[in-house]
Amino acid sequence: MSPALDPRAFAPPVVDVDRRADGSLILRSPLALAPGPRAVGEWLVRWAVERPATTFLAERRGDGWREVSYAEALDLVRRLAQGLLDRGLDAGKPVMILSGNSIDHALITLAAMHVGIPVTPVSTASSLASRDHGKLVAMARTLEPGLVHAADEVAFGPALAAIGLANTAFSDLLAPRASAAVDAAFAAVTPDTVAKVLFTSGSTGTPKGVINTQRMLTVNQQQSLGVWRFIADPPPVVIDWLPWSHTFGGNYNFHMVLSAGGTMYLDEGKPMPGAFQASLRNLRDVAPTMYFNVPRGFDMLLPELEQDPALRRHFFSRCGFVFYAGAALPQPQWERLMAMARAEGRDDFALVSAWGSTETAPLCTAVHYAIDGAGVVGLPVPGLEVKLLPDAGKLEARVRGPNVTPGYWRNPEATAEAFDDEGFYRMGDALRFVDPGRPEAGLAFDGRVAENFKLLSGTWVQVGALRLQLIDAGEDLIQDAVITGHDGEAIGALLFLNPATTAGLAADELQGRLASCLVRLARANGGASSGRIARARILTTPPRIESGEITDKGYLNQRAVLSQRADEVARLLEAARDERDIVLPPGA
Repeated sequence: MSPALDPRAFAPPVVDVDRRADGSLILRSPLALAPGPRAVGEWLVRWAVERPATTFLAERRGDGWREVSYAEALDLVRRLAQGLLDRGLDAGKPVMILSGNSIDHALITLAAMHVGIPVTPVSTASSLASRDHGKLVAMARTLEPGLVHAADEVAFGPALAAIGLANTAFSDLLAPRASAAVDAAFAAVTPDTVAKVLFTSGSTGTPKGVINTQRMLTVNQQQSLGVWRFIADPPPVVIDWLPWSHTFGGNYNFHMVLSAGGTMYLDEGKPMPGAFQASLRNLRDVAPTMYFNVPRGFDMLLPELEQDPALRRHFFSRCGFVFYAGAALPQPQWERLMAMARAEGRDDFALVSAWGSTETAPLCTAVHYAIDGAGVVGLPVPGLEVKLLPDAGKLEARVRGPNVTPGYWRNPEATAEAFDDEGFYRMGDALRFVDPGRPEAGLAFDGRVAENFKLLSGTWVQVGALRLQLIDAGEDLIQDAVITGHDGEAIGALLFLNPATTAGLAADELQGRLASCLVRLARANGGASSGRIARARILTTPPRIESGEITDKGYLNQRAVLSQRADEVARLLEAARDERDIVLPPGA
C-alpha cells in the first residue's frame, strides 16, 4: 500500500454524491475552487517579476543545456507577439506549429496566447510519418491558420507544400522590441479568449479541433493545486518528453510548471528503441521533483533504475511524486516502483493517477489519497461535476465545469453532439467505483463505452474489463493488449509485450507461456465465449503516441491500433501461423 499522504500536501478524499431517480449519479468535490488568473500570460508576467533569474525552460545543447529565465522568456514572448501582430494575426487567424517540443516552440505558443491569438501544435507524425499528409491537410483546412512555423524547413518541406503555406522562422518572427500594441492586446485577453485549438487523433474520422480557452487552462491548474497542494512549494523541476500536441504534455505538464514558477527541462528522448538513451542521459543530469510518463516509458525506465544504483539514487533524491496513466499501468510496475522508492528512503513517495481528456484541459479526477494499487483515477477535482449514467452494465461518464471546452473549432454539428441536454460533455468513457459502498475510495477507469462489441452469437464482449484480465493473466509478460473480434465467431487479441521480461525468452518458450496465459484467462471466465481469447498475435513495434495509438488520457486507443494495424488483425484470421501467433489449446 502507498504511504499515508501528508494532509498538508494532499487534499482529503471527499466527495458529494447526488443519486437521481433515473439511476444516474452526480459526483462533486466539496472542496472550494480557488480563483485563478485571467490568462496564462499572467503567470509569465508574475514570475518574470518575482523570479526573474529562475530558469523557466531548458533544452539540451551539446553536453550542457540552453536555459531561458523567466525574465528572458517574457521579453522574447512580447517581441514574438509583436511579430504576430505585425503580420495581422488575430483571434480568427491561428498559429499552426508543425515541429516538436523546443524552447522556440514554447515561446511562440506563449506569444500567441499572450495577445489573444489561438495556437495549434500538431503531432509531428502528421508531417513526417504521413505519405499523403491527409490529416494535416484536413486540420489546416479546418483551422485556416494565419501563420505556420516549423523548426526545420527542409524536413517539414513536404508537409508545408501539402498545406500550401510558407514557413515562418523564429528569427523572422522576433521583432526588435515590443510596442504598446502588445500590452493593449494582452489587456484585452479574457478568460473566454481561445488559447489553443488541439486536434483529436482522428482515428474514427476527420480530426476535430478542440477549443481550449484561457479559462480552461488556468482553472485546471487551480483545480490541480486544490488537491495536490505541494505543487507550488517548492517550485517543481520537471524533465519531460510528452508531446505538446497532446493535452497531457502540452497543457497539464507545461502549465503546471509555468503556473508554479518552476523549471522544465525538455527531454528530446522518448520511450522507443534508439531514443530512450537520450532520456536516460537527461535523467542522470537532472533530478526531477516530479515525474510524468506513460506505461511504455515506465516499462523502459524501471529496469534501468533497478540495474543502476547511482541512477536510482539520483532519481529519487528529490522525486516524491510520480504521475502515471492510471488506466494502463500494470500492477507489477506499480509494485516495483513503490519498492524502489521505499528502498531509497522515500516514505513520502506518492504514485498517483488521474483522468481527463483534450476537451477538459485535461484534469477531471485525481488521486490525492493513499491507494493500494494501480488503476484508480481518483475523485472529481474542485469545481467539476461528474455524471455517471447506467449503460449496459457500465457507468458512462460525462462532465461539466469551467475546465470543459465550449466546443469544436468551426464545427457546430460536432459541438452539439458532444453535450447532453444538461450541458455535460460526453466523455465516451466508463468509470466504476473502487468500492461501491465507499464512494470516497474513488473511481477506476472501466474502458471506452464504444469499444464493446458483439460476437456472431450475439454475446457482448466487455473490452475494457477483458483487456485488464488478459494483462493480469500475462504475469508481467504482456504490457498491453488490443481486443478484436467484432461480429466474429471468437475473440482475438494483439499483444504489446513487456521487453524487460520477454527479451531473453526463446520463441517457443514465449509462445508456450503466452498460450498458458490464454488458458488461465479462459478458465478464470468459466470458458464463456465472452471471456475466452481464442487467438493472439504479438506486435513487434510499441504503440505510437504521435499517431494516436496512445491517447491523451495515456491508454491505448483501441480503434486507432486496430485501424492502423489492420494487416495484423487480418493475420489473426489466417490459417497459417508463425512464431508471433498464439493459439488457445484445444479443449481449454
